[in-house]
Amino acid sequence: MAKPATQRPKLPRAGRLGLVEPTAPADLDRLGWNTEAHVELLWSLSRAPDADEALKAMVRLTEALGANWAQLRDALLKDKGLRGRLFGVLGSSLALGDHVVANPDSWHLLSGDVTLPSADELRSMFIDLAEKTTDATSALHPLRRLYRDRLLVLAGLDLASTVENEPVVPFVDVAAHLSDIADAALDAALTVALRQVGGDAPRIAIIAMGKCGARELNYVSDVDVIFVTDNADSVTIRVAGEMMRFAADAFFEVDAALRPEGKHGQLVRTLESHVAYYQRWAKTWEFQALMKARPAAGDLELGRQYIDALMPMVWTASEREDFVAEVQAMRRRVEELVPADVRVREIKLGTGGLRDVEFAVQLLQLVHGRNDESLHVASTVDALHALGAGGYIGRDDAANLTASYEFLRLLEHRLQLQRLKRTHMLPDEDDDEAMRWLARAAHMRPDGRHDAPGVLREELKRQNLRVSRLHAKLFYQPLLESAGQPAMLTTKAAERQLAALGYEGPSSALTHLTALTSASGRRGRVQQVLLPTLLDWLSDTPDPDAGLLSYRRISEELSEARWYLSTLRDEGAVAKRLMRVLGTSAYVPELLMRAPEVIQSYADGPDGPKLLDVEPDGLARALVASAGRHADPLRAIAAARTLRRRELARIASADLLGMLEVTEVCQALTSVWVAVLQAALDVVIRDNTPESGVPARIAVIGMGRLGGGELGYGSDADVLFVCEPNDGVDESVAVRWSVSIAEKIRTLLGTPSADPPLEVDANLRPEGRSGPLVRTLASYEAYYTRYAQVWEVQALLRAHRVAGDLDLGERFLKMIDKTRYPPGGVSAEAVREIRRIKARVDAERLPRGADPNTHTKLGRGGLADIEWTVQLLQLRHAHEVPALHNTSTLASLDAIGAAELIAEGDVDLLRQAWLTATRARNALVLVRGKPIDQLPGPGRQLNAVALAAGWDTDDGGEFLDNYLRVTRRAKAVVRKVFGA
Repeated sequence: MAKPATQRPKLPRAGRLGLVEPTAPADLDRLGWNTEAHVELLWSLSRAPDADEALKAMVRLTEALGANWAQLRDALLKDKGLRGRLFGVLGSSLALGDHVVANPDSWHLLSGDVTLPSADELRSMFIDLAEKTTDATSALHPLRRLYRDRLLVLAGLDLASTVENEPVVPFVDVAAHLSDIADAALDAALTVALRQVGGDAPRIAIIAMGKCGARELNYVSDVDVIFVTDNADSVTIRVAGEMMRFAADAFFEVDAALRPEGKHGQLVRTLESHVAYYQRWAKTWEFQALMKARPAAGDLELGRQYIDALMPMVWTASEREDFVAEVQAMRRRVEELVPADVRVREIKLGTGGLRDVEFAVQLLQLVHGRNDESLHVASTVDALHALGAGGYIGRDDAANLTASYEFLRLLEHRLQLQRLKRTHMLPDEDDDEAMRWLARAAHMRPDGRHDAPGVLREELKRQNLRVSRLHAKLFYQPLLESAGQPAMLTTKAAERQLAALGYEGPSSALTHLTALTSASGRRGRVQQVLLPTLLDWLSDTPDPDAGLLSYRRISEELSEARWYLSTLRDEGAVAKRLMRVLGTSAYVPELLMRAPEVIQSYADGPDGPKLLDVEPDGLARALVASAGRHADPLRAIAAARTLRRRELARIASADLLGMLEVTEVCQALTSVWVAVLQAALDVVIRDNTPESGVPARIAVIGMGRLGGGELGYGSDADVLFVCEPNDGVDESVAVRWSVSIAEKIRTLLGTPSADPPLEVDANLRPEGRSGPLVRTLASYEAYYTRYAQVWEVQALLRAHRVAGDLDLGERFLKMIDKTRYPPGGVSAEAVREIRRIKARVDAERLPRGADPNTHTKLGRGGLADIEWTVQLLQLRHAHEVPALHNTSTLASLDAIGAAELIAEGDVDLLRQAWLTATRARNALVLVRGKPIDQLPGPGRQLNAVALAAGWDTDDGGEFLDNYLRVTRRAKAVVRKVFGA
């Protein structure tokens, strides 16, 4: 039965009030809140974000008030607004609770009809109090209390709705009032400083920057300022310094680091000096900072002159040549500020955080603001409204992003209020108590499915996801709508926006967008959904223009493949990885055009990325088997090319995405070449076998990087062909047949193709190009025994069987061992000859116009230097160090170090140089799409090479500096070894 409406509720127990501290019942008794007259008061207390902390603070306040406690008690019973404001503050802010306890009469500020004073009223409060004091010492305590009192009143109004059904103070009003308090505090600090310094008062304006300048300040924040004066003498500089010191002691830190030249620049400048600096020296980020500049204190007329002089420069900053590069660098710096392990907790700088909103909004303002004065606003919320009203972003998107921004700022305010400390870090995900407090402080309660912490976690995920999605859409959706009909932006405005996002050919980029989004039916609709995010990812790559063109070409090629757009839509990892590849490489897109199924392997499988789900031996068998299914040699080689194309696309994609080490890349590329050679040999022998049977056995010996298992993307296959007559076959017949087989292999593989070339180079054979293409094992043995030159002996160090008759290949290797690893080592004369040849190579082989410092193969400390050094040591010591009997440069370096032939530090320098040069050489092919050995100069292409080479960032300058440092040190080792 329902109880009568007149029946008073029973007095709740502490547990039902959310009080979990063991001392809570005793504390309630100490307050005397143990009768039915206190029921409403107790339920109000229970709604405080942290009821236990509120109760403990009330007990301390009671003790501080002493006999005056009864007045507060009676007021709490009668004044619901006071209960909401006081319990809200005490349950949310330990620091403000301490302030109330230290100044117990301050509770009166929260009682009755509480309103917020205007900016002028605040300024009068602070300045009047400052003028009543005689010096900084006497001013400090009263001004500090006034500042905390004003925070207390604002926080009370802000938090009252968490406890009682009081009106919610809009976020923009809270942030604006905090800025007004800061302005008044700055003026008070300036008043104190002027009195402290004495003499004639200089004319000085304080320009608020950042959040204060935009009137969107936090409860706890540094206040960024710039000082302007009409006379930057020592007195003015001293006034500014004293003002900053006093403000830091009384109110908050004042940061003048946004001034010209930053912390190293002059603290105070004249207006003319400011104008000269921004005209000649300022960087793009400095103009972006000026978007929020506002006269805040001091001589406001001088401050307005400052704004009038500089604002025209702000709204033309997007026309600067370095605009895109500096904006991208600034974005990278923001991302790098947050350690990966706390990124999900960082409400400001983390993914989907406040800075994502602010960065996107400010960039759009800079791009479009030079032609639209409605965008000349400072606050983020006002700017979002203006962007929506102007059609630069959708109205719904503007409203949603504003809501997300205000939600995240609300959490930021609550976190800072707790201890009045500057923080943007959410509690640990597993800290239920901290999450419960924050949820309640942010007006969140259980929803039936989740408790309060659960509600907060779900809401954070939703808001972060929405910000991330809209951050991308904010830039690109208007562009896509402009590409179709009706246009949201004019063509010129769309091109400006694309240019600001890093596209060097904005008109071409807009053409690509038009082509992609105008596709009929489902394809066009899916592209409209995908492109905002894809374009955002592309803008982070070194060459978004080339990436967008490649994406268009692939999309048109796969227009009938149903899986393609569905995969990009449903598999976020696939789409993101594809954009990185397309925006970095000219090599891979051409392969993907003819092997698009590789895109599906960009997805993650149960054991990791599918790009790595390939077993090299299995691939080799599949390639040989695929070629073997075709009777026609041309079709057989075409089948082998198809599998090779897929494998090259797979390897290169995994390489660009950082999934393979450089040694794994070289081994994988070598395996592909070996499989192709075996397939070609099998096909040609099968097609050219006479009725009497195969005349000879043939082995293919890999030389150079093929023999060493160290092929790069642009490497040819250096080989030797060895034959041996079968029983009953005349040697001359066997050799002629074997030569025809070798020639047909070279011709078939060398046929022009859209794929990377398959050049088979046999010029390392005895007598070079003038010698026979194929020799018998006995002929090779006779030649190497009697005529082998030093360079030929050196070349044999990399010889390894790769295809054909394995037994014949093994016997060839054993035969040449006595030549390449002679007992006692090579002669002193041979060593001198190698040194002479190396000196000639250094002097003559470098291409005309090449930079010897950055040529990855023949340059200083490049691949040739390292390999010649290793091979010289092999020739001199392999007879006594069996571990040197191998064809790998790195394995030989390990053996050299283990045998202490040279210092371990020198071995490490050579190893690092070889790896660095190999990565760079491979990256050059990936970026340029063709074999090239010369690193480019600073610019977009070098940035792409850095990224493709696995550098931590796409900062080409840092990558180049590292390359030069590593190779310079390695060259010193090379000179030492060759001079020994």
